[in-house]
Amino acid sequence: METSETLTGGRTSNAPRLALVLLALVAGAVAGASADATYLAARQVSRSVAASTAIAQNSSGTNPSYSSSNSGSLDPTSIARTVDPAVVDITTTLANQGGQAAGTGMVITSSGEVLTNNHVIAGASRISVQIAGSGPMYSAKVLGTDKTDDIALLQIQGVSKLRTVSIGDSSRVVAGDAVLAIGNALGQGGTPAASQGVVTAVDQTITAGDGSGSTETLSGLLQVRALIQPGDSGGPLVDASGNVIGMDAAAQVSGRFAQSSGSTNAYAIPIDAAMSVVKMIRAGGGSSPNIHVGDRALLGVSVQDGSSSGALVVGVQSGSPAESAGLAAGDAIISVGGANVTSAGTLTVAMQARHPGDRVAVSWLDAAGNQHDATVALIAGPPA
Repeated sequence: METSETLTGGRTSNAPRLALVLLALVAGAVAGASADATYLAARQVSRSVAASTAIAQNSSGTNPSYSSSNSGSLDPTSIARTVDPAVVDITTTLANQGGQAAGTGMVITSSGEVLTNNHVIAGASRISVQIAGSGPMYSAKVLGTDKTDDIALLQIQGVSKLRTVSIGDSSRVVAGDAVLAIGNALGQGGTPAASQGVVTAVDQTITAGDGSGSTETLSGLLQVRALIQPGDSGGPLVDASGNVIGMDAAAQVSGRFAQSSGSTNAYAIPIDAAMSVVKMIRAGGGSSPNIHVGDRALLGVSVQDGSSSGALVVGVQSGSPAESAGLAAGDAIISVGGANVTSAGTLTVAMQARHPGDRVAVSWLDAAGNQHDATVALIAGPPA
């Protein structure tokens, strides 16, 4: 399993296997390149994603199914007119893959804070946003991320007095509630696309794998039946009153998830959970080991679990601290900043609390088993 220094393994599940993709859209490095095989599944281009769902029980102890008779109704045109001014298209330049990614975000403060999925901006060397699909493109910076819960908080540069979404109460959502999903479907920009649907279940767990053995698990999700497409990641899921009750994140698919296709079985992160992470990011991360505030620190290696202790180096970024220290493919990192490194995952943990400019001691074994030690100054890298 090859991974960057910030990827970790996840939990597994015995639940039925389903095909699932995260909904950021990635285009190739060549201008005009087809995107039919280049969706951003997690942090790499063109990775297949598998998923399993643990079907939750609702409060009455029955399967969380729904009936069209209690699905309620909403006015899509009126809701979109209210919400669209606070929806942003997000375009990122990918640092290592040589392409671009497209997704959605929602403005949550008039000064320009934007809530989106972490996977929308993962690996980005540059982030641009456009408000409501028109007008100028603005630069945005990452204020903080929670990779585990797939949350990112951005700050649009040079803006003020923006329209914001109305935050609802996802704890009150039940199967059968009518919803509207709004986003940058297929990365086409322009007026945000809106898809009417219904909540089919709450408190769902999905486990997405990248085909290499690494998995990611999201819990407590809302399951909805609405047409959700690549590019909708990070977009608001709103109720009949136009209040945001979730953030679109993933969709179940069968077969190839092509550029023109979508899914009517999708998953959204409850807004209560997302805003809880936002509050922790604003507070500097608190005690959560999953939250990273500010720029991510980079050592500059790609690693995988080796046959022995340590994180096996399979690649070194040119001009990185790792290259300056003398690390090379085939070495095994065994310690960073005094923390033992026994796998690719423990390297992620060791790097999580670090920031650009930090000086850390790194120890590694070369292919012959000889130990080397160096102190390096970490640099700023793309979001994880």
